[in-house]
Amino acid sequence: MAFYSENPRFYVAVDCIIFGLVEGKLCLLLTKRKFEPEKDKWSVMGGFVQNNESADDAARRVLSQLTGLKNVYMEQVQAFSSVHRDPGERVISIAYYALLGPEEYDVDLLDQHSALWVRLEEIPHLGFDHPLMVERALDKIRGKLTTEPIGFKLLPELFTLFQMQTLFETLLGASIDKRNFRKRVLDTGCVVKTDLIDKTGSRRGASLYRFDARKYNSLTKFKI
Repeated sequence: MAFYSENPRFYVAVDCIIFGLVEGKLCLLLTKRKFEPEKDKWSVMGGFVQNNESADDAARRVLSQLTGLKNVYMEQVQAFSSVHRDPGERVISIAYYALLGPEEYDVDLLDQHSALWVRLEEIPHLGFDHPLMVERALDKIRGKLTTEPIGFKLLPELFTLFQMQTLFETLLGASIDKRNFRKRVLDTGCVVKTDLIDKTGSRRGASLYRFDARKYNSLTKFKI
């Protein structure tokens, strides 16, 4: 149709900002580009939307190829469309963030893609507009962290309150009063103490807790 043919065509890509806990530390999954543009620069994981895909489908495909998982928690961040954001071609990219639980990925697949976990405080210089993507993804997560249970997507099935507080402090970029935080967490009724003890940090150990999804689903309001 003339209406379509008279207008320019662009490439559409997806970029996945993937967060995970590795050895108790919040990390971002990165790779070094092996081709131009931005060859040898660190990058988040991404790919182009294919003819038979929606943007969501493309993001799920990228995540599945990297992790071996089909149901990774992800959410769209926003579209990035600056004219010169990609020096190779005009590319509009739709960014997503994804949250992986500990060991919730295929290590061999990560190796195949030369993907590495990098601690949040040690992120190197990234190519393209990926630093802005990471910043916007973190803003989106911070906006939901205390009103939706997305933080539990990163924690192991059993966790200590110290692990939970450390994760929240890392994501929020601020320290949290220990006593108030623990009271707010337990007041939700969704964080349940188990009979198990984690003794990896001290001889005395710390109680292990779990997230009760059924309890959460019965609530009318959730806030930490």
